[in-house]
Amino acid sequence: MFEKHQPTEMYQIVNERGEYNEAALNDLNLNNELLQNMHYWMLKGRIMDQRFLKLHRQGRIGTYGPFSGQEAAQVGSALALSKTDWVVPSYRESLVSMIHGTSLKQFLSYLKGYFGGNRPPEDAKLFPIQVIIAGQVPHAVGCAWASKLKKEDSVTTVYFGDGATSQGDFHEGLNFAAVYNVPIVFFCQNNQWAISTPFEKQTTSETIAQKAIAYGMKGVRVDGNDVLACYQVAKEAIEKARKGEGPTLIEAVTYRRESHTTADDWTKYRSQEDVDAWVKKDPIVRFERFLMNKGLLTTERKEEMVKQFEEEIEKAVKDFEGTPLPPAHETFDYVYEKPHPQLLKQREEFKNRLER
Repeated sequence: MFEKHQPTEMYQIVNERGEYNEAALNDLNLNNELLQNMHYWMLKGRIMDQRFLKLHRQGRIGTYGPFSGQEAAQVGSALALSKTDWVVPSYRESLVSMIHGTSLKQFLSYLKGYFGGNRPPEDAKLFPIQVIIAGQVPHAVGCAWASKLKKEDSVTTVYFGDGATSQGDFHEGLNFAAVYNVPIVFFCQNNQWAISTPFEKQTTSETIAQKAIAYGMKGVRVDGNDVLACYQVAKEAIEKARKGEGPTLIEAVTYRRESHTTADDWTKYRSQEDVDAWVKKDPIVRFERFLMNKGLLTTERKEEMVKQFEEEIEKAVKDFEGTPLPPAHETFDYVYEKPHPQLLKQREEFKNRLER
């Protein structure tokens, strides 16, 4: 599939009705446990996303970037990674970060604005969340280059949206990665909107995937609402990079159903008809139809999972909110890796002022 696929075509295995390409599915040779794990994370992510939106409206967390509608792209690509691979996320890859090792409590800490909240777990090959659009792309290329120089087996996958492809960092990163043949996968979730700028006003290219041609790398366009297709193209791109065969640009075509962040109002720049059209392509509904047709999911089982996730998330929220606030002077602990005398003096002065 991978080498034959053209960057202007969109690869798909399961369509909106849950019907699937049998030959492509057989080639994947997935076991039932992995299929059910995909559904586990997609459904958990949707419930978590909805809960976080409510928490923001209640004033209990800060600004939040929802990802409903993009679960298939995140879960499919994340489950294709090895734990020895590096993940470099933007602010919308909540699911990717959790699959790769971030806990729910840690993510809540980040959303609450705690200084330690953006510190990745020590045992996870995960970069801190990047809010600056496309700012993480050069960092990811540097990470992949380091892996190559150290002769490590790890591959780096960097996530960004369609808006990031309008930034210079994106183009610089792709060019460097191709020239130095570093083991990296560029995973673009084209959710059709760069805040309020629609995709057609960002570029005259037919697709984002075809931009890879200018840099001499492989470009793949995939149905971002098809978790199996996302898994396959990500898996093949990762293994290609691992074998030293160069980077890949993947464009997962999907849709952001909610606002850009909780500081945004999507009703100001797009129509309800547009949103409704994409809701009919819901990645979770599609995959559940597929699983039910395969006898791997029932309505009763789904209801049990929803209840389980709601209780798990609610418990995590209560546990987190019951944790004492970190002292404000800890701000100084996140400036440099090793503090210098002047910083320590400022920290002490600030602490004494707070105590007075």
